[in-house]
Amino acid sequence: MGFCMAKAEALMRAISCSLLVLTACLVALDSQTKYIVFTYARKATYKDLNSLPVLVYIDAVAAAYNFFQLGKCTIQPCRCRNKLEPLPSSDQRFLYLPWLCFLLDQVAVYIVFGATVGAMQGSMLAVTGSKVLQWMKLCNRYKRFCMQIGGALLCGYVASIAMVVLSFISAYNLFRLYSPTKIMQLKSK
Repeated sequence: MGFCMAKAEALMRAISCSLLVLTACLVALDSQTKYIVFTYARKATYKDLNSLPVLVYIDAVAAAYNFFQLGKCTIQPCRCRNKLEPLPSSDQRFLYLPWLCFLLDQVAVYIVFGATVGAMQGSMLAVTGSKVLQWMKLCNRYKRFCMQIGGALLCGYVASIAMVVLSFISAYNLFRLYSPTKIMQLKSK
């Protein structure tokens, strides 16, 4: 059971890492040039909308975090005989590591999801426009650009879902160390 959970965590980390890298690359490398007047060219890039560079940076940092955690997932099963075995009393000084992984997974999920939602909201202004804010529609001129950003945001949402599953696995790995009958007390050997 423990080895299966480690494989599932490694698989989900690899999936979320690849989706986050794909999202960052699709957004950062997207551009489209249109000629407004015969000689004046206007190029649409991800820097035109303030939420898209933030999404690129956050997704890159979250992908790096998941990549390093993937390294931990591949090394740990080789080191341990049985993952479901509770920590020995001599290793209880390292109990902060599962807590740290759990909290970092939670923070990563919330930040990635928040950045993706913020980028979606900003992108919707580019699709619909706003007369009150004097923001004109851009996606009627830059259709390929907007389609690629939409695909990137879809990849970002799927990566967020994968990271939620990772957060569940991280919570399981943490709370399996504690007794089910006594509150916040470690299992005895």
